[in-house]
Amino acid sequence: MTSTQEVALTRERTRSLYRGDPGMWSWALHRITGVATFFFLFVHVLDTALVRVSQDAYNEVIGTYQNPIVALMELSLVAVVLYHGLNGVRIILVDFWAKGCRYQRQLLWGVGVVWLVVMIPATFRIIQQIMKGIS
Repeated sequence: MTSTQEVALTRERTRSLYRGDPGMWSWALHRITGVATFFFLFVHVLDTALVRVSQDAYNEVIGTYQNPIVALMELSLVAVVLYHGLNGVRIILVDFWAKGCRYQRQLLWGVGVVWLVVMIPATFRIIQQIMKGIS
């Protein structure tokens, strides 16, 4: 083997699996949003369990949630859960619809469009609540 062939072979072996396709970003984002949703549910179960411990402790924890930073976290939660759910439907369509693989790019764009259409009014609504709470 010549040195040129060895260099080409070495480059081929060390190249990343990432190819820059939007589907790869969708795959990664689906996993990230799933983990984020899991952690939210974990915290939610813990703070709800405080009702059994002490009503005052529960009310105190819930009281800390009444601030603009938590409202922005709620907006992030809506964004994460919405994307995860919509992308999950897309994955089901790709897996179980005969033409799903052929239209997976269009389905991904559809997820993005529906996500934006839902997130725009949700964002305005949550920002209204933040402004109402500040004033």
